[in-house]
Amino acid sequence: MDTAARSLHDRALVVDYHVCLPEENQARYFESLFRYQRAGVDWIFVNVADSTVPLEVLVRRAAELRRWIALNPQRCVLVGSAADARSAQETGRLGISFDVEGGYSLGNDVAIVQLLYDIGVRWMLMVYNNANALGYGVHDAQDHGLTPFGYEVIAEMDRVGLVKDCSHTGYRTARDVIDASSCPVTLSHSNPLALRKHPRNVPDDLIKACAATGGVIGLCGVGIFMNETNDTSTEAFLRHIDYVSDLVGPEHVGIGTDYCDFDPEWLARLLASNANSWPPGFGYGPGMKFLAPEQFPEITEGLLRRRYSDAAIEGILGGNFLRVANAVWK
Repeated sequence: MDTAARSLHDRALVVDYHVCLPEENQARYFESLFRYQRAGVDWIFVNVADSTVPLEVLVRRAAELRRWIALNPQRCVLVGSAADARSAQETGRLGISFDVEGGYSLGNDVAIVQLLYDIGVRWMLMVYNNANALGYGVHDAQDHGLTPFGYEVIAEMDRVGLVKDCSHTGYRTARDVIDASSCPVTLSHSNPLALRKHPRNVPDDLIKACAATGGVIGLCGVGIFMNETNDTSTEAFLRHIDYVSDLVGPEHVGIGTDYCDFDPEWLARLLASNANSWPPGFGYGPGMKFLAPEQFPEITEGLLRRRYSDAAIEGILGGNFLRVANAVWK
């Protein structure tokens, strides 16, 4: 890494907006999170529930991770505010926030939104691939949009300060979320459909609608969502950054790698366990590749080579997501 890239990478607030841990024996993998810190990443969002994970399991996972953070105060810190994120960077600690993929754990109780925020969750996507009580997902045959309960949850998320996210969410449902929102919306880990035809990717008009809220599109590092060859090279990833930057401006671009390769055997079992969430024919399964944490410095170098301004690069690396936090969190 040359001197200019190193200097920029070191002073930027570098964020991965979506990181996964295996659902089984998660505590075994907590130490793996420091791979991000060694790669110059300052702040990560760790998934504590998705798909059909019930509330009790979600709370227990969050409690376990909170305890581990508390027992390692010199190495990491729970980030609940934008100031906490800056403090983590300034003190050389890894900042950690939580995210939830889908509103399944809410059941039919809007009061749980406040609970999620209180335990450290800072964004929640509405639907994970298949319909829930809020709306519809990208792998549903039909998408009828947000349900009445979904609209109730949207209003409560705005009140509480929980960021609304539309990755994995069906097109019509996502548009309803964006149209009903009074503050920025994110696409935490989604790529442009124009570069790779896959149901998990999003069309240009949805990218533009998200950006129009003041939101950010976090480019995803999963190979099957980047290209047909499962290529997770930094150059392949930068191609998606370029596309969205050209479409809506670099101020609406971020990074949400969706990295979850800590245990390939677990991942293969998970993907095989639910053909509704991960239907055959879309590349889900053994051999899926992921952009690795160690590639973050290469992203900075690649953006410099492409002659992005320093300000634009700092925004893409994490400043844009910090702006959303400042606008939404309470």
